[in-house]
Amino acid sequence: MIVVKTITPDDVEAYWRLRLEALLDSPEAFGATYEASVDTPIESVKARIQASEDQYVLGAFTESGELVGMVGFRREESVKVKHKGFVWGMYVSPIARQQGVGRLLLQELLNRGRELDGLEQINLMVVTGNERARGLYLSLGFEVYGLERRALKYRGIYYDEELMVYTI
Repeated sequence: MIVVKTITPDDVEAYWRLRLEALLDSPEAFGATYEASVDTPIESVKARIQASEDQYVLGAFTESGELVGMVGFRREESVKVKHKGFVWGMYVSPIARQQGVGRLLLQELLNRGRELDGLEQINLMVVTGNERARGLYLSLGFEVYGLERRALKYRGIYYDEELMVYTI
């Protein structure tokens, strides 16, 4: 059984281990790199994961308390774009893939988004070629609205990203 809950500063060590795993396992999927992140002081990480209604990181925990998946949400702050939020840092550890963990995380994020007053859409970006993630997003109601060519460049290789939106 998987429990999805907000990651708190008490979970910072587990969160940071999983985040670094994500950067090593799927470097093309994230804007950050393992090399630039690995020496980040844990106090800085703790400050970044302070949760509020408008920004948080959800974690997927096993019955034994192991963190095996995560997804971040942040609502835009400026008046003209406050109707939008975005998904970031979606990752499920290889040991928990193909078990519905990503779906549980995103369903909770979307449920919370529906409860936010004035939030009308949630955006995300997915690297082209990541068919599993793309399929999950489409199955939950996200729609492709654009393509950013050469969105990321890592070790001399460019990666395109599809832009997706979920309308509340």
